Order: sequence, then structure tokens, then C-alpha cells
Amino acid sequence: MKNKKILIGITGGIAAYKICFLVRQFVKAGAEVKVIMTPSATKFVSPLTLSVLSRNDVIINTFPEIDNFDKVEKLEQSTWHIDLAMWADVFIVAPATANTLGKIISGIADNFLLCTIFASRCPVILVPSMDEDMYRNTIVQRNIKNLESAGYKIIYPIYGELASGIYGIGKMPEPEEIFSYVNSFINRRIDLKGKKILITAGPTREPIDKVRYITNYSSGKMGFELARAAYDRGADVTLITGPVTLKETGNVKRIDIETTEDMFKEVKKIYNNFDLIIMAAAVSDFKPKSVYKGKLKKEKLDHLKLELIKNIDILKFLGEKKKDYKLYGFALETENGIENAKKKLKEKNLDLIILNNPLEEGAGFESETNVVTLIDNNKVRRLSKMTKYEVGNIILDYYLEND
Repeated sequence: MKNKKILIGITGGIAAYKICFLVRQFVKAGAEVKVIMTPSATKFVSPLTLSVLSRNDVIINTFPEIDNFDKVEKLEQSTWHIDLAMWADVFIVAPATANTLGKIISGIADNFLLCTIFASRCPVILVPSMDEDMYRNTIVQRNIKNLESAGYKIIYPIYGELASGIYGIGKMPEPEEIFSYVNSFINRRIDLKGKKILITAGPTREPIDKVRYITNYSSGKMGFELARAAYDRGADVTLITGPVTLKETGNVKRIDIETTEDMFKEVKKIYNNFDLIIMAAAVSDFKPKSVYKGKLKKEKLDHLKLELIKNIDILKFLGEKKKDYKLYGFALETENGIENAKKKLKEKNLDLIILNNPLEEGAGFESETNVVTLIDNNKVRRLSKMTKYEVGNIILDYYLEND
């Protein structure tokens, strides 16, 4: 980050106060930071605070008072937003409200922040943040999709407690997450260009009847962050995912499935087309032997006994068929982890297995971080706690070192 030029735009969302911590992180990392605020954003956080933290004046209005204007590197009044846009290596808008997202996609430039966005030549990273109902609104979702298609980078919101008091999606990722993303983006390597990578993610659902199913706690975050890391490094990525609410990055090809059998069918169609396959999905090992055609009525049952049978072992299938691709798997273990992972590595004919324990702090299903151990036939390498995106990049580094 040393000497990188970071432009941060803040719009009028409650998460604006967190940008103070983000600015501080960039400055501590050696970056030069400048901040633009919309007038609404100033109602949530003080421009003076951000000015002190960034060591630069905060810009708010298109036509500032002369005494403030003179402090902004003495830019020409008619072109200062263009000069600032050309100055930046990357432009982050966080939080990005529904109002600002809508204006960007509609080409409206009625404040200084929007004028600078449209004048920017550098990558623009948008971090949407709002209440769940607003975020899920059809128009907002369409705008975000269209913005991504237009080349804007999106850091998607996460689940958490919102300002309204409800728990749902719409929360801005923590400043550490945004910093990590921007750091990786700025220093990204296009070292996987020309490589085709298949990644599986999320849980699977095995139906009991038309309304009930067996599943697990997997959120899909590890698989999606792997896909994002691979895409950012230039790979051609296909993501097969169980039912999750996450959004894929950029032009990642996404295939949605429901059951383990569904996933197997999709994998079987295309597995021979890839250089690397990473099976991060937490597929169901068992499924009900029979599925009731309608809905089981609890009034007619004193108890329900389910007979379960083994599901298809996708990882074993891929290990048996392996010729021209590398195959990585995940092992989730709560006891005897190293021993069980080594056994799985051998039995499934894997090139690498990634071990993690969901009971360990920072390694839970819904966590933004993970604590993993990389195991191959020669060594065991335990990693410290880090974001799942960082874990994904280390796994990809391993692939390049051992390809």
C-alpha cells in the first residue's frame, strides 16, 4: 500500500462512521488518502474527523467556499473533480446507498462525489449498505447487477444486525474486510490467466418431503471467496453452488444446484475441462432413502423415523478419474483432524486437502475468517487466522507452486 493513492467516497448511510477506521488503516499502511463526502454523509460522521485521520481536507461541495477551495492543491475550479479522479489509483465508495447506486447507473451527476465517479479512470469499488428490505428491492438488485456488468467492482453486503434492529443482509463488511479486498485488488497478480478452475461451494439439501429437507450449516463463503480470488487473478472460473444467498464476482460462471446428486450431475458434465478443481462444498453425506411426495402431516405421526442412505461421493469420483487436473478437497474435522485429513487425502487421491475445525475461534461456518491447515503428501502447513479471501489466495499460490 505504500504511496498508493486511495480516494474514498462516503454517502449518507449509517455505516459512514466505520470509514474512519478504514481511512486509518490505509494511512497506517503507507497510502495517501483523500475523502469526498456527500452532504448527507456529513450528518453521520464529522468531516473534521476524517480530515485529521486522512491528513487531507475533506471535499463535500462542488462549489466550495474560496478559503476551503484554496487548500485542495489549488486545482482549477472548473476541473478539480477531474484532477482528483485522475490522481487516484483506486476509488472506493463506502457505504454506497441505494440512492447513489441508482444515480450512478442512471448517469446522474448532481454532487461532487458523483461527478468524480464519472470522471474516474481508475477502478471504482462500490460497497452497498442499507436495510435488508431496501437491498432486496428488485430495482436495487437490478442496479447492482447492471453496475457490475458496466465494470464497477462490488463488495457485497453481509448478514448481521442492521441499524433498524433486525438481523438480515445489508450490513457493510467491516473495515478490515474492505481494506483486505482493496489491498489484494491493488496488488493483484494476473498469474492465473489461461487457467480454468472449477469450484464447488455451499451446502446441499436432501428432501424429506415437499417442504422439509436435511442440510448443514455451510454458508458457502469459503467457496465464493475462492472463486473471487481466482477470478481476480485472471482465471476462467466456474462455480457450482448449493442454495446460498451470496453473489458471485464478475464473470464467474455460476451453476445453482439443490441436492448432492444435482451437484454430481453438473460436475460430471464438465470436470474434464479444468486445470484445477477445488471441492469446497459441504455436501450431504447421507440422504433419505425415500422422499414423501406431498407434505408429511404431523397430526398423523407420533414420531418420524428416517432411513438414510449414503450419497454419491463426488470427491472420490473425481479422484478416480483424475488425469490432467489437480484436485483439492476440504476436510471439516472436530477431532483427530490431521490424522483424518491425511486418510482422506490418500483415499480420495487428492493433491491437497485443506483442514479446518468449525469449533475453533475464527473458523465457523458464518465467519468472515478461517483457520486452516494445508496438507499434502509431503508436509503439513498450518495457517494463522485470516480472511477467507486470503486463505483462497494462499491455496491458489500453492497450486502455482506445484502445478
